[in-house]
Amino acid sequence: MNIGVVFPQVEIGQDPSAVRDYAQAVEAMGYTHILVFDHVLGANPERPGGWKGPYTYRHVFHEPFVLFGYLAAVTQRVELVTGILILPQRQTALVAKQAAAVDVLSRGRLRLGVGVGWNAVEFEALGEDFTNRGKRVEEQIAVMRALWSQELVTFQGQWHRITDAGINPLPPRRSIPVWMGGESEIVLHRAARLADGWMPHFRPSPEAQAIVDRLHGEIKAAGRDPSRFGIEGRLALANVPPEQRAKEVAAWRAMRGITHLCVHTVGLGLASPDEHVKVLEQFKKDVLG
Repeated sequence: MNIGVVFPQVEIGQDPSAVRDYAQAVEAMGYTHILVFDHVLGANPERPGGWKGPYTYRHVFHEPFVLFGYLAAVTQRVELVTGILILPQRQTALVAKQAAAVDVLSRGRLRLGVGVGWNAVEFEALGEDFTNRGKRVEEQIAVMRALWSQELVTFQGQWHRITDAGINPLPPRRSIPVWMGGESEIVLHRAARLADGWMPHFRPSPEAQAIVDRLHGEIKAAGRDPSRFGIEGRLALANVPPEQRAKEVAAWRAMRGITHLCVHTVGLGLASPDEHVKVLEQFKKDVLG
């Protein structure tokens, strides 16, 4: 099982040196990947109608592709993962181009987790339709995969038209892994048909295993191989007491089908990026060995 970390978006701050030092420390410790959250805009809680989302305009969010361009230059091995990029609020060809650029600059280290999002404020500001985002995301994935694999693409869909054009440079593998986030039934069906992996938010349990087993059944029914499908769990340290963390990791390892795990350090009351690094060092020593 690959074990990575969640980039502490809202607690990392704005010092480029701190961002660099954090990423390099994570890589040096042997964590396999850095997973980054995505939000373009934050709403004002005092806006007309109010706002009850978990993030506001006060929360810092580094833009994932720009951040990954920087991290590609200051790291060598660690995988760069979006978990998740809100795809339907973006222009598809531009995402394909940006993702390919990151993959080139990182020498094939990008894994693109995508989802449909929940924040209508962002969709409004970015000029995209919030109401049909689920339907559009499937066509978006088809467009991106075509642009990553072919020098010239002609595509006519419900929402996209490309006439004999392509991006350059192409990603080194002529493909980029596309994973999906979300836990609704429609997301599970969509992931089974289209995705290379899935990023749930459940904790290890018999109920979680039943969901994974059902998903594997749908993958088989779609004519695909479940052994080639990744599933990434998440361990939020703020939700698990230190004395229970080894047991929690063991439970993740015992689940069938779990290929990745990421360790989340936000919410522990840490005051600096260095403290996040120290927590990950201690976790590595106490739990991972």
